Amino acid sequence: MHIPLDVRDFALTKEPARPLPSVISDTLRAARLRAGLKQTEVAHLIGISPGVYSRLERGRTLPSVRTLYRLCTVLEASPNELLGYPDALPPDVVAAAKDALRRRVHQLDGRQALALVQLLSGVR
Repeated sequence: MHIPLDVRDFALTKEPARPLPSVISDTLRAARLRAGLKQTEVAHLIGISPGVYSRLERGRTLPSVRTLYRLCTVLEASPNELLGYPDALPPDVVAAAKDALRRRVHQLDGRQALALVQLLSGVR
């Protein structure tokens, strides 16, 4: 059974007020310092020149999707973190999502509920 999400139930956080290159610049620098790496080390690990990496940290350019993925891997950061969005949803959004899920689970018949339990038993 397909249970469509009602996106109106899950309000996303507002976009960052600052330009994206500036946001990525700050979050990238913070993640690199947290990882204890130098700019040249990060550049080498993700396969770009130190000059290109320096422009990323100064907010002069945006990373490609491929580079963003590599940055996330090397710096152990989520894409949300590097893009300036919180990793955790606000409590009111979580509560609304739980309520919506609870309502939908109560609408399942016995066979569907059993299938859901079996599916979730393998999920951590």
